[in-house]
Amino acid sequence: MGFPLLETDRLQLIQIKEEHACPYFEIMSKDEVTKYYGMDSLQSIEDATKIIQSMQSTYESKRGIRWGIVLKETGDFIGTVGLNNLSTWSKKAEIGYELHPSHWNKGITSEAVKKVLHYAFEDLHLSRMGAVTYPENVSSIRLLHRFGFVQEGLLRGYLYQNNESHDALIFSLLRTEYNDSN
Repeated sequence: MGFPLLETDRLQLIQIKEEHACPYFEIMSKDEVTKYYGMDSLQSIEDATKIIQSMQSTYESKRGIRWGIVLKETGDFIGTVGLNNLSTWSKKAEIGYELHPSHWNKGITSEAVKKVLHYAFEDLHLSRMGAVTYPENVSSIRLLHRFGFVQEGLLRGYLYQNNESHDALIFSLLRTEYNDSN
């Protein structure tokens, strides 16, 4: 079985390959994108290539799946969405995402997240989806609430970025709470 390609009305969720290093770098080198990402902004195309190789390795070892978000209309690679810390054995993962700022506030992340949640709960039969975000990341918190995620608590000093530790909020959505119509 190959990489799971997913599709929505406006988006194709594809396997990220080294050919996507330039647009991926373009996104992840922007401080406004990485501000709440838990990782410093990328400094080189080589950094982007290494991360893409790591995504492939993580997929091959069944520890995660990261999709590239591509606009059907233009074919542009505009972000990623994925399952981190995937454990099919214990039926859980954490969702993560980022998008190029020129595509913010257009419902694209919601559309991609909805499709990945459907895949995670219906195809992988996961029981729990987690999400970790900065307390200041209001847009992400709003998106998680829209899908029914519940805030569980504060992880003190959990994220290390820009040479300092930051607190994070942990959210979860259980399969029994999942509503495919969101």
